[in-house]
Amino acid sequence: MKIGLLVGSLRKNSWNKKLAKEVAELLDVETYKIDLSETPFYNQDLDMGEIHPAYTKLREDVKKCDAFIFITPEYNRSLAPVLKNAIDIASRGPEGNLWAGKPATVFSSTIGTMGGVSSNLALKQSFTCVDLIAMSKPEVYLAKINELFDKDGKLIEETRPFVKSACDAFVDFAKKFID
Repeated sequence: MKIGLLVGSLRKNSWNKKLAKEVAELLDVETYKIDLSETPFYNQDLDMGEIHPAYTKLREDVKKCDAFIFITPEYNRSLAPVLKNAIDIASRGPEGNLWAGKPATVFSSTIGTMGGVSSNLALKQSFTCVDLIAMSKPEVYLAKINELFDKDGKLIEETRPFVKSACDAFVDFAKKFID
């Protein structure tokens, strides 16, 4: 099994990128980071004739993966635009919807106290439309993410077991849908 990790923050030192690194280490299966930093917003004009290379790259990355963890901040009580863009690009194109029938989950975090609840739910709403199979439990909302890493950039001991258990639960969930 190969799990694709998609991070909704483009900032160099984002908390979500740090979380993705920790998730990759905690998962007991192969992971693949899907880089969205150079992907332009979906424009059908860039998807006709000579398809934009970033669209092709994203679609190839999605095809390499069996399941997905979307790791997202919250922007103005909604999802990160870069993740919605990735969903749109990989659901269109010459081969059709590449997300269909694949398991996915969302790990959201904020420096505030709500842990990205709104972004998490908004992403899951998009999953429904493209036939990503969302894991419902456990839900992962990490509040005050800026306080959850030690000086070495590792998740603190109070948080690490929760994230590990969510990773393990997702692997168990995903196995049900992977041939």
